[in-house]
Order: sequence, then structure tokens, then C-alpha cells
Amino acid sequence: MNLTVEQKKELFNKFGKSENDSGATEAQVALFTARINHLTQHLKVNRKDFGTQRALLAMVGKRRSLLDYLKKKDIEKYRALIKELGIRK
Repeated sequence: MNLTVEQKKELFNKFGKSENDSGATEAQVALFTARINHLTQHLKVNRKDFGTQRALLAMVGKRRSLLDYLKKKDIEKYRALIKELGIRK
């Protein structure tokens, strides 16, 4: 899946400090969440696409690491982010 430049800038603007701030933890988590949601839909249709399944699991792990970091750093931002993105935890 390729997010368009406009979609990425919108995510970075909403969750980062500016539309060019792709390094903020919240922005990275939002980007991973968008990609994870897309791959989940893809795997519902293509059940035997094991390469994509492996990539999805790796992305979920990276997102989990970022969320753990954010939880240690600022619990309020963490709670607001998972609520806004609709992530179960």
C-alpha cells in the first residue's frame, strides 16, 4: 500500500507538530496504524499471502514498541492516541 503524499502530510499535521514532522512518535504510530489497517483488509481477501502477513506482524511489533516508548514517556499522550486511533489495549 502506498499512502499518497497528501495523506501522509495530513497524518503528520494531525498527530505531529507540523506536516513535515514525520519523526514524532505519535505521527509514526498513526502512519503504522494506517498501513496496518490497509494490510488487514488485504489479508481478509488474500488469505494465503504469507509475505504480507509476515510484514504485517513486523509492523504491529514496531508500532507496539513505539507505543510502549510513548507510554513510558507520557501516559496522557499515550491514552489520547490509542483512543483517537481506535487501537485496542
